[in-house]
Amino acid sequence: MNKEIKIGSRTVSETSPVFVVAELSANDNQDYGRALEIIHAAKEAGADAVKLQTYTADSITIDCDSPCFQIQEGTIWDGMTLYKLYSQAYTPWEWQPRLMEEANKLGMECFSSPFDFTSVDFLEEMKVPAYKIASYEITDIPLIRKIARLGKPMIFATGIALPEDIGRALCACQEEGNQDVVLLKCVSSYPTPYEEVNLKAIPTLAKTYQCLVGISDHTMGTTVSAGSIALGVKMVEKHLTLRRIDGGPDGSFSMEPEEFAKLVQDIRIMEKALGSSQYRLTPTQVTERGDRRSLFVVEDIPAGGRLAAGGGGVSRGPVAVRLSAQLRRGGGGPRPRRPPPPSGRPGLGNLPGPRPGT
Repeated sequence: MNKEIKIGSRTVSETSPVFVVAELSANDNQDYGRALEIIHAAKEAGADAVKLQTYTADSITIDCDSPCFQIQEGTIWDGMTLYKLYSQAYTPWEWQPRLMEEANKLGMECFSSPFDFTSVDFLEEMKVPAYKIASYEITDIPLIRKIARLGKPMIFATGIALPEDIGRALCACQEEGNQDVVLLKCVSSYPTPYEEVNLKAIPTLAKTYQCLVGISDHTMGTTVSAGSIALGVKMVEKHLTLRRIDGGPDGSFSMEPEEFAKLVQDIRIMEKALGSSQYRLTPTQVTERGDRRSLFVVEDIPAGGRLAAGGGGVSRGPVAVRLSAQLRRGGGGPRPRRPPPPSGRPGLGNLPGPRPGT
């Protein structure tokens, strides 16, 4: 898979800044003005892109009350049917071209997750720069093939994916000639308990599938996303709302604007802190190295004087005087590589202290 891809005007690669995505999801609460506010909040917080979801309740599920369509897995939506949830959560399609235009006007990219062929066709008319495949659609190989043939970057969430699911999806992309893939470590639990995140799997994904990796993070707070930078992620996606108290299907686990701004700040700090995998001193460390511990003559040593027992003083005749040579910070003297000289060793004579030893 390609290790450098373009999403609109942005480059995503192993050496580029982390690509930060604000997921609008269902947080518009069916209010177009609120959707615009969230997009502006994403820009002010430092996001690189806004992501939408393009579906209707009828295109993503079936209006049915049978157990197959009831939500009963211990989620925040338990007691609802899938159809009822998605009827509340979908973003009206007629808004989406205008939302993308607004994001672009603010200097951000905008793309979406399609869930069927008609939504792909609709998004192609919008000229989106990339597509995200949601966790539950990673097994939909016909949908993946249709999108792959478009030749645009494909971002896969892996929230419920087995290794063979990921392998089949990427194989389909390759067979359709699309090598621009990003895999997002993800857990389809809202919010995700920290102990279920399993960040250590991120390098495994990168090595196993030889592609760029990121995280679609549903935990609360900034810690998990920021920490993932040290494991090689090049894309971070988090849900954004205005205020969690406003409600909505996804509001309870979404970030507020101030939190999202903190997330971006933490990511940029982590990028600076990563540095190089090579162990070498920075310019600051080289400067500070001048104060390393070294040997100093701290007492005048007269001609013919001898070091006292333990090498810590000098004797004038039978009486040892106070320490004449000591290991101290200050630099400039020889480094302490050997044990102190033996008792009775002659001094160099007429050495005024304090001064670096020799």
